[in-house]
Amino acid sequence: MLPDILASQVAAGEVVERPASVVKELVENSIDAGAREVRVDMDKGGAALIRVSDDGCGMSREDALLSLERHATSKLRSSGDLATIRTLGFRGEAVPSIASVSRFRIVTREADAVAGTEVLVDGGTLRDVRDAGCAPGTVIEAKSLFFNMPARRKFLRAESTEAAHVEHQLRLHALAAPHVRFRLRRDDREVFDLPPAARAVDRVRQLLGPELASELIPLPLTHGRGAAVEGFVLPASHARKGRRHQFVFLNGRPVEDAVISRALAEGFRGALSDGLHPAAWLWIDLEPTLVDVNVHPAKREVRFHKPLDVREVILDAVTRGLRPPAVAPAISLPLPELPARDIDAVADLPVAAARPAPPPSNTAFRAPQPEFTAWIEPSPQAIDSGGPGESVPASKAPDFRIVGMLKNRFVILESGDGLVLFDPKAARERILYERLLAHPEGAPAAQGLLVPVLLEFDPRDAELLLRERMQLAEAGIELESFGGNTIQIRTLPEALGIGEPRGFLIGVLDELLHDPTSGGRFARERLARTLSKRAALLTEPRLSEARALLEQLFECELPYCAADGRPTLTEFGMRELEKRFGSAKG
Repeated sequence: MLPDILASQVAAGEVVERPASVVKELVENSIDAGAREVRVDMDKGGAALIRVSDDGCGMSREDALLSLERHATSKLRSSGDLATIRTLGFRGEAVPSIASVSRFRIVTREADAVAGTEVLVDGGTLRDVRDAGCAPGTVIEAKSLFFNMPARRKFLRAESTEAAHVEHQLRLHALAAPHVRFRLRRDDREVFDLPPAARAVDRVRQLLGPELASELIPLPLTHGRGAAVEGFVLPASHARKGRRHQFVFLNGRPVEDAVISRALAEGFRGALSDGLHPAAWLWIDLEPTLVDVNVHPAKREVRFHKPLDVREVILDAVTRGLRPPAVAPAISLPLPELPARDIDAVADLPVAAARPAPPPSNTAFRAPQPEFTAWIEPSPQAIDSGGPGESVPASKAPDFRIVGMLKNRFVILESGDGLVLFDPKAARERILYERLLAHPEGAPAAQGLLVPVLLEFDPRDAELLLRERMQLAEAGIELESFGGNTIQIRTLPEALGIGEPRGFLIGVLDELLHDPTSGGRFARERLARTLSKRAALLTEPRLSEARALLEQLFECELPYCAADGRPTLTEFGMRELEKRFGSAKG
C-alpha cells in the first residue's frame, strides 16, 4: 500500500498540472464557501507563490485539519449525492494534493469564532497548527510549487506563460460567478479588479471591452428537456479557428464539450466558413441527474446522459437569437386623386425593372448563397490594357490572349494549345510570398500604420504574441503591449498594400495562433505564406489588371503555383477539349 504522502503526490499528478490548476481548485472552494470577494496573488507565474484569499464561511480548527486528509469532504454525504452535484468541488483531494507538492499554509476563521487557525504543511508533512488572528474567511498559500518533485517542476513553462494561464483561469471563474468580486495581482502588480456584476452581461462587458461589447447579440432564455440556456454571441464576422473565445458554464462550472461547440456552430447555419467557430458566452442550467461531472481528473469535461437533448436546446437558443427582426407590414395608403394631365404624365414614364427588397439587416447571420451555373461573362470594360482579344506582350509570360472573365473570379485566356483559366488571387499570393522572402538579410520594408491597431486577446494568446514579437518584426509586423491583454500593432509589410489593416490583422494572427502545426507557426517562411494568402484573399480580380499581373507572376521563381501549392493557371488543351466534346465527323 502506498504511503499517504506518496498517494497524495500521485493524486497531485492528475489534479495539479500547473499553477493555474492550483488556482482553479482553490477558487472553486472559495465560491463553494459563499465568498463575495476572491483575491489571487502570484509570484513568478505561480511557481514561487499562489495565494487565494476569500471572505467565505471559513473553517473551524477541526475542519481545517480534516481538509488536509485525502477524500475528506463536507460536500457529499452519501453515494446518492454524487448524482446531484451542485458544488464545484466534491472529491476532497485538491487541498491534500496541493499541500503534498508545495510549502503550504492555511489561515481560516469562521465568522462567529473568537480566533482563527493557522496550519503549516511542508511537502505533505504537517509542521504546525496554531491559533491566528485573522478576518473571517480563508487564506491558502502554496509556495515553491513542485519543490519536492523536480521532474514535474522542469515541465513548467516560462513565467509569462504560466501567468497567462492563471489569468485565463480566473477570468473563467469571474464569468461563471459574476456576483463575486475577483482581484488578481502578479508580482505585486494589479492585473485586474472586477467588481461584482448584477447581470452576466455586465461581467462580459467588463472583460470584453466597450467596442466588442456593443456587438453582443443576446440569446433568449430557452427552456426544454431539463435544461435552461441563455447567453451571448458575437456576429459571424468574429468567428475564429480555435475555440478559445467560447466560454461555456454548466451549472456554474466552466466546461469544454464538443456537443456544445457543434450546436453553437450549427446555429450559425450558412454564415461560418469551414473550421471557424463563433464567439460565445453560454450559461447552461441542467438537472444534475442528466450530466456526469466526474469523468475528468480536472473536471473540465462532462458527459451528458442525453447529449441530443442538450444540443437541441442550445441550437434553439442560438437560432432564436440570430433570427432577423420581424419587418413591419407595409401600410397601404390611398393615393391622392390626380388631375387628368398628371395621370397622362405618369402613364408616359418608363416602367422601372422590379427589384427585390433587400433582406433585413442582421450582422450575425448571412444566408447561404444559392449555387449558380458558371458562365463566361464578357468584360464590360473592354479597355486597351488587357481587354478581350488582346495579346499579352509579357517579357517572360507565355503568349496568352485574354478572352474574358468567368463569374468575376477567373480570367479566361487562349494559349497556343487551347484554353487557360488564370486565378488572380493565387497569382497575387505567389507574387507577395516571393516579395516577402526576397530580403534574406533582414525584414521586408515595413509601412507604419497611420493609426496603430489595438487588439484584445486571450491572456495566453497575448503572451505568445509578445514572446514571438521579434520573429513577427522580421516579417514586417511590429507590435508591443498596450496594457493588460491589449496588443498594439504599428506596422505591416509594405508589399501587402493593405487598406483596412484591422480585419486583416485579426485574420492573420488568429490563423497563426490556432495553427495545428504550432511548432513552426512563427517561422519566417510560415509567416510569409500566411501574410500573402490573407492579403490575396482581399484581391478583387479585374480584367484590366490581368496583363500586368501575368507579367509580375512570370517574374517569380515558381509562377505556376501559389504559396500553398494551389495552381495559378490551369490549361485545357485542344486534344482534351475535342475528346470531351467529341470530334466532328464529315
